Amino acid sequence: MKPDILLVEPMMQFIEDKLDAAYIVHRMYDPNQKTSLEAALPRIKAVATGGGTGITNEWIERLPALGVIAINGVGTDKVDLGFARSRNIDVTTTPGVLTDDVADTGIALMLAALRHVARGDAFVREGRWGKEPFPLGHSPKGKRVGILGLGQIGKAFGRRAEAFGMSVRYWNRSPVKDTTWKSCASPVALAEDSDVLCVIIAATAETRNIVNAEVLKALGPNGLLINIARGTVVDEDALLAALNGGTIAGAGLDVFVNEPNIREEFFSAPNTVLMPHQGSATVETRVAMGELVLANIAAHFAGEKPPTTVN
Repeated sequence: MKPDILLVEPMMQFIEDKLDAAYIVHRMYDPNQKTSLEAALPRIKAVATGGGTGITNEWIERLPALGVIAINGVGTDKVDLGFARSRNIDVTTTPGVLTDDVADTGIALMLAALRHVARGDAFVREGRWGKEPFPLGHSPKGKRVGILGLGQIGKAFGRRAEAFGMSVRYWNRSPVKDTTWKSCASPVALAEDSDVLCVIIAATAETRNIVNAEVLKALGPNGLLINIARGTVVDEDALLAALNGGTIAGAGLDVFVNEPNIREEFFSAPNTVLMPHQGSATVETRVAMGELVLANIAAHFAGEKPPTTVN
């Protein structure tokens, strides 16, 4: 008999085909499998889920045989790592393979906001070109970019920013030794020393709302906020107030609190570029992520430590 696993949300079809070939896959999101899933709960030994979805402690408690939770992403904020470890469950992620695409998304959002790309697209489609003026944009060259959270993605973003002629500074929760970029003493100090503030910090209880009204005020009326981390690391009340009140110049946002059901105030916020959490959403990266999920689950069933265990 093939072992039983739980798939919390859909993956690329060919990855699901590989899962089906190796395991009995119970799909949490399929209402037609509700009865069979209930019966299989005691037998399920592995869970595959997304970084933005995770799995709750209540569900973990319903899976007494569970040994591995394979996250298709790098975010761990939707899985209680300590609780999983207390039950001897390995939690894995897909690090490295999505670094470049998420960094690219940050650069794309920055350029789109600086050069009014979304506004320009609407301007042309609405037939306004040639009938009324269009505002000048801003060049990234010579600007200071601050990186809040200098992990792998932060470093990749910084290297790309340098290619556009920007100078890089950062703040990180722990010391970073392998960089010559300027380190700032606090998130507020970083914002004060930045024209563009890119948020790439991990979402934890400690970093919740780390970008608050004080940080946004320090960024200033000419400053631009980019968020490719998680929605919870930015105080959305403060951000909306800052955008509507001119405290900052604009924002490029790929992530939100309670996505996809985001606050409607973002739809009318001035000088914003909004994306539906597309940081790692390329065919190439999703294939690599899916393959790593497969490898982690296979390692568990082979009696080995999954290669990218994080807890």
